Amino acid sequence: MKLPVLSGRDVIKILKKIGFEEKRQKGSHIILAKETEQGKKVVVVPNHKEIDKGTLLEIIRQAGLQREEFLKLL
Repeated sequence: MKLPVLSGRDVIKILKKIGFEEKRQKGSHIILAKETEQGKKVVVVPNHKEIDKGTLLEIIRQAGLQREEFLKLL
């Protein structure tokens, strides 16, 4: 299944559904974090109107999700 075109805000909403919290912002990048059994997971999301496919895939990987799991959260 193809990845949709999402904005930074859309991605943040999805990550919040699985327990990520906004921690801080540096320029146009928003840093989210989540405590897990394996330790702290940190994801940086650019607050852009459109996030590139490669960047989105990297965010999904950093969040510890599979592409299918991410798509189900949409």
